[in-house]
Amino acid sequence: MLKRRIVFYASVFMMLNLLAPFTLSAEEELLKYGDFDSWITRTIKESIFVGGKTQTLYEVGPTGTFDGARAYTNQGGSPWACSNVYAKVAGVVKTNVSVFPDKHGNGQCAKLYTHIVSCKAIGIVNISVLATGSLFLGTLLEPITSSNDPMSKMSIGVPFNKRPKALKFDYKYYTPETKRIRETGFSRRQTIPGKDMGQVTCLLQKRWEDADGNIHALRIGTVKHNFSQNTDWKEGQVFPIHYGDITKESYYNQDMMLMNGDNVFYALNSKGKNVPVQEEGWAKADETPTHIVLKFDSSHGGAYVGSIGNTLWIDNVKLVY
Repeated sequence: MLKRRIVFYASVFMMLNLLAPFTLSAEEELLKYGDFDSWITRTIKESIFVGGKTQTLYEVGPTGTFDGARAYTNQGGSPWACSNVYAKVAGVVKTNVSVFPDKHGNGQCAKLYTHIVSCKAIGIVNISVLATGSLFLGTLLEPITSSNDPMSKMSIGVPFNKRPKALKFDYKYYTPETKRIRETGFSRRQTIPGKDMGQVTCLLQKRWEDADGNIHALRIGTVKHNFSQNTDWKEGQVFPIHYGDITKESYYNQDMMLMNGDNVFYALNSKGKNVPVQEEGWAKADETPTHIVLKFDSSHGGAYVGSIGNTLWIDNVKLVY
């Protein structure tokens, strides 16, 4: 009888662990697939007109494949999307790969890389753009059909109603400290003043949608950190989430400002249209969010701005309660 009870309780314990595979303790929660130990590979053949190469793209999710020139949608309940894209412009298929799996300890991590993507036609380079490695909670709207307003191709943020104390993750950062440039493919390469840096953004928002499908938000919680110095792996780094209006706090800087006007993220509304999320003010510090925004970038200057070679490695992304 005692042996049966031991087997029964052991079975119950195993089932509870299977039902909550991402909860590490009462105080820390690993985001789903946030250990980056499993990836989906995508094999896409680019158009002969631009070289006809076969490229491998990567997505965060359950180990598997999603091959062919077709629009990717998040698989296996993965909340993650990235700046690896399948583009189809005027019937021409082209890809970009700026996020990769890489080794970390006994497992894998996410490697985000800033580089130049060139599109060649009949042996002539007719367009080159600077691409930043970005990894975020949300979805990417494929196929990409133009290079205009890249942020409008990302639906950033997922439903969330908890109040964590901090964001926690492992990271490594490298910058060659080369000049910072802006290259859009439609104008000459420009040198941009200032130093390029990697960046993490985490926002807790209270969102609502009006009758016209516009999405509004109040800011409840804020994390904004720039990576500026080369460093080997830093394990379990904790970044406190600041609640409420922080504009008068000593740590506040312009990077933490409300996102409105042209400086916004986009999200899909109830009509299936990707629209700007306008932050209209600061919520009270004790309010409960409806969404979480989390985004990692190998360069921080916005679309088409950065230093070639900037690299940010991320692993074990958790929320601390």
